[in-house]
Amino acid sequence: QVQLVESGGGLVQAGGSLRLSCAASGSIFSINAMGWYRQAPGKQRELVSTITSGGSTNYADSVKGRFTISRDNAKNTVYLQMNSLKPEDTAVYYCNAMVIEGSRPWVGYLERWGQGTLVTVSS
Repeated sequence: QVQLVESGGGLVQAGGSLRLSCAASGSIFSINAMGWYRQAPGKQRELVSTITSGGSTNYADSVKGRFTISRDNAKNTVYLQMNSLKPEDTAVYYCNAMVIEGSRPWVGYLERWGQGTLVTVSS
């Protein structure tokens, strides 16, 4: 089975920056879209940004111009560079990927989630 492991969360002051990483490991045949979602306390999980295997990106309006998503297909890793952070960016950030697993490629794309990494932005 494919696992996604996030890293890079932490505590930062407003206006600061953080870089999140998410590496996919296991039996991987192919990865299509990868992305980041976040869930703040008491709120639903929401889309932050996605990137296709070809490099097409999508951002939530709330992070446009401040966050940049990128990926290294050779390393099966997606990144989220977060600049000009605001207290309202505080949340648990989850990595997401659509994966064809090498052990059962006939199943097609399966959605996989990481365990989440906490980002706290202080005012």
